Amino acid sequence: MLLYIARRLITTIPVVIMVAIVIFALLRLTPGDPAAVIAGDDASPAQLAAIRAQMGLDQPITTQFFDWAGKLLHGDLGTSLLSGTAVTTLIADRMGPTIALAISTMSFTLLIAIPIGLIAAWRHGRATDRLVMILSVLGFSIPTFVVGYLLIYLFSLQLGWFPVQGYKDLSQGFYAFSMRLVLPTIALSTVYVALIARITRSSVIEVMNEDFIRTARAKGVKESAVFLRHALRNAAVPIVTIVGIGAAALIGGVVVTESVFNIPGLGRLVVEAVQARDYPIIQGVILLFSLTYIVINLVIDVLYTVFDPRITY
Repeated sequence: MLLYIARRLITTIPVVIMVAIVIFALLRLTPGDPAAVIAGDDASPAQLAAIRAQMGLDQPITTQFFDWAGKLLHGDLGTSLLSGTAVTTLIADRMGPTIALAISTMSFTLLIAIPIGLIAAWRHGRATDRLVMILSVLGFSIPTFVVGYLLIYLFSLQLGWFPVQGYKDLSQGFYAFSMRLVLPTIALSTVYVALIARITRSSVIEVMNEDFIRTARAKGVKESAVFLRHALRNAAVPIVTIVGIGAAALIGGVVVTESVFNIPGLGRLVVEAVQARDYPIIQGVILLFSLTYIVINLVIDVLYTVFDPRITY
């Protein structure tokens, strides 16, 4: 197992290098000039040239890339072009809200999606199953930001149950912290609940038709035990896979959700950096997101051996 993990970590090195190159190249090819954002509309060409020279933007792209890559090897993600603050400091300051939202979303998703999928599989072909399928289609179809605005309008503006926007740290009290996470969590989890519920349903239904299920029933095992002990365990591999994919996909959803609910997390940091053409922040956060995605996929592969002992490395 340790040898497998070591091999996987080694294979991630070229992936990270390619991600770094693509991120750097795309940002330099997009329209916009950070110097113009800093100097303002009335800046003269000489002022713009001076700002570009100060920030190193007048250097060849290859020189800029190798300078950035050299800093990365020492754990330095660079410095914000606008604020002059280290990118690692900005990420550390904004990471808390994003982690809180991601954990609450995945916890809520698993608590809702897996039981719903199991119920739909248990009542396969009946009204309950059809209702779950209809709701899952709706969950896939409605964009996250639309769900977010609908939740704000209904539960915040009309009913006044939850704050409209904003974020409170856990140190400011659990009640204030949790109340500001409820609506963003529901909005962000909608598509993942639909996805995981559908996969759980289809996986369990497929396993229920296997020969070992019929053998267990023939031995007189209770139907509930057959369903939970035999079917669910053998259906766990695709469920774990889709849970991991959903956890990694949260990266993109967090950007939209944090913007809708004005949560000062990494998603909002990316949006602000894109608007300001602050290259170091964008590069640093996207690189962090990519590493997170790689780690999640590695964890999924390791979990396969837990749920399916036939898989060895």
